[in-house]
Amino acid sequence: MASAIKVSTHKPLPTCVDGIETNLTEVVDRYAPLVKRIAHHLLLRMPASVQIDDLIQSGMIGLLEAAKKYDVSKGASFETYAGIRIRGSMLDEVRKGDWAPRSVHRKSRKVAEAIKAIEARTGKDAKDNQIAKELDIDLNAYYAILQDASGSRLFSFDDIMEGDDSAIESAAGELPGPCDGLQRDTFKAHLSNAIDGLPDREKLVLALYYDEELNLKEIGEVIGVSESRVSQIHSQAAIRLRARLTDWH
Repeated sequence: MASAIKVSTHKPLPTCVDGIETNLTEVVDRYAPLVKRIAHHLLLRMPASVQIDDLIQSGMIGLLEAAKKYDVSKGASFETYAGIRIRGSMLDEVRKGDWAPRSVHRKSRKVAEAIKAIEARTGKDAKDNQIAKELDIDLNAYYAILQDASGSRLFSFDDIMEGDDSAIESAAGELPGPCDGLQRDTFKAHLSNAIDGLPDREKLVLALYYDEELNLKEIGEVIGVSESRVSQIHSQAAIRLRARLTDWH
């Protein structure tokens, strides 16, 4: 990535945020904390090679793009619109790095297949040791797969939307077609049911991460495990959701 983002203070470009005429320098000063908050939140789903400074830098680019393109007449607040642009910019930058080898995705799919097979056979939540046995590997090897997969994008409604211009415009106030809305609502209902059916610990980690917006360390303190274990639990929840939503595709 480029070294640092510089916003010129000489004749800054005018823009309009929340109905108030301002400039890009002021936008950066006002919303930089939002960029940092999103960066730290997304870091859980990034590979170890991704640095927080890189996420913040790409997020600042998203913030500047949001300031230039924001249209107050669309109905959404600038912070809502900017948040989508910032997250999308961060994820786009990680995708460009092509960090995840195909083996990571292949192993994640095998875990999902193992979970689906076990749960179809037993009618119960697949446990760690059962999944490892189904894959014919030991627990440490299974946990290593989960750790590698922790940077993969969580299969969720929000992640499908992130970084997509049509979704961004929708969030800014554009009305989708009736079929699009029905499909989106139906998927959200299926996802919600799948999340409700997760094992308690996995459901708690997702709730603390997405609803309470706690970071890895904070979640670990709540449930009494290490940060790396939180990451593994998060990955297992994501893969379990993939397995249970296979029929949706």
